[in-house]
Amino acid sequence: MNESVKKTRAAVAADIIGWREIVSLPELGVFDMRAKIDTGARTSALHAEEHEIDRSGVRWVRFRVPASRHHRDFRVEVPVLDERDIKNTSGVPERRIVIRTVLHLGRHNWHVDVSLANRANMGFDMILGRTAIRRHNVLVDPGRSFLAGNPAPTMKH
Repeated sequence: MNESVKKTRAAVAADIIGWREIVSLPELGVFDMRAKIDTGARTSALHAEEHEIDRSGVRWVRFRVPASRHHRDFRVEVPVLDERDIKNTSGVPERRIVIRTVLHLGRHNWHVDVSLANRANMGFDMILGRTAIRRHNVLVDPGRSFLAGNPAPTMKH
């Protein structure tokens, strides 16, 4: 089978998601958060304030995501995966903490790397970059929203 036929079949079988979707990050205690699907961004980002790193032994980060009209205020403590230079919306690199967590999007769930960023002046507390959705058999329809439905039910903490 030639490569173009394989790619066409994969595209037909893919789930189509909108430019914004409802996601959950159950390991962080985050349920039903609105996220922007941003294929122009490489790395996903979550709005985080008051973050502090515990550097003794295994590195952990504590942070707070303030309440919005779509979700409650929550505090999180998780292991640090990495610290990376990531370009902000203005294209200027900034050093950010990166964590890994499970993402639920519609009927799908997988691990994603998420940077912690100040998104206070942005329309969404979370963006899903292209590396978070790559290789997960989803296509983005930039003209539609909330196509995936609510994330698969998970026991809430």
